[in-house]
Amino acid sequence: MLQSREIKKQAAHRLRELFPLAREWQEFIDSQVGGQPVDILVKFRMGGEDKTLLCEVRSVGQPRYIREAITRLASLRQQLPDSYPIAVATYISPQSAALLRQNGCGYLDLSGNCSLAFDNVLIEKEGKPNLRPATRPLKTLFAPRATRVVRALLAEPQRPWHLEELARAVGVSLGHAHNVVKRLGDLEWVARDEANRIRLAAAGELLDAWREEYTYRANALHAYVSQEGVKRRLMEAIARYAKGQGTPYAFTLHAGASLVAPQVRVPTIHCYWAGDPEPLARALGLQPVEGEGSVYLLTPYDMGVFYAPLQKGGLAVVSLPQLYVDLYHHERRGREQAEKLRRDAIGY
Repeated sequence: MLQSREIKKQAAHRLRELFPLAREWQEFIDSQVGGQPVDILVKFRMGGEDKTLLCEVRSVGQPRYIREAITRLASLRQQLPDSYPIAVATYISPQSAALLRQNGCGYLDLSGNCSLAFDNVLIEKEGKPNLRPATRPLKTLFAPRATRVVRALLAEPQRPWHLEELARAVGVSLGHAHNVVKRLGDLEWVARDEANRIRLAAAGELLDAWREEYTYRANALHAYVSQEGVKRRLMEAIARYAKGQGTPYAFTLHAGASLVAPQVRVPTIHCYWAGDPEPLARALGLQPVEGEGSVYLLTPYDMGVFYAPLQKGGLAVVSLPQLYVDLYHHERRGREQAEKLRRDAIGY
């Protein structure tokens, strides 16, 4: 992670590039205004007018830290009422960007994003990815074990959790659950209530973020064809075999969606299968194929996909959030079905 001094130097340089027509440019790093420290203070003339920029720097641009920057900038502006406040970080997330706009502040990050709107100035650059992702032990919220925590929160969005209860429910260590929840808190996607229980605060934003990082193809796919032309009968046969063997299973993609919303057509069957798929294939007369099949058995990348399955007509379906992210990137009308599922059944 870049040191604060280096962030300030790079930010000052980027600001100068954004105002090529500015004259009498002056920039001060680690200055003071009314006895208060200022990370970057910039003064210049443009269009015959004096301009002043006040910049507060944070090494992390997540909402929790950006709120602190907004408070500091409000205090500084009391000393320089005509100045324009800007938050600076290595990366400003979309959530933080929205927060800054709501509070009348601009922003600039080292990944190339910025939004500056004051007087007759309007400069906006958005959509640049984070060029300096965190290198902390928890690299992403959506690594397999971390996603267990995310999945549990999304599957029961109204439920308050004690940390120990959450860790136990999803089968991760207390320390790992703590790290995931802390990161979610930094992003303001979870909050603590008066009893210190964890509550989901922004279910839609969390689901969106998981969706963008996930593809069902992270699981191993085994393709087969079947002589059974009625998909429902074949799904029932899979369920009976699973029950007899004591093997966890759950339908997903269009097969799963058809059980949640019966009007959905089932061109292919996709089913998460916890065991070796070959005995199941032999028992049901499924023939393996190299190309496209009519039945796909998915060996899950993590057993968390079986968390909180739904029971529909005696058949197991993955949880609604899991079904949504599975569908979203599927080639055959998956996104359309995903968004309908979200509107009609998920609700956030």
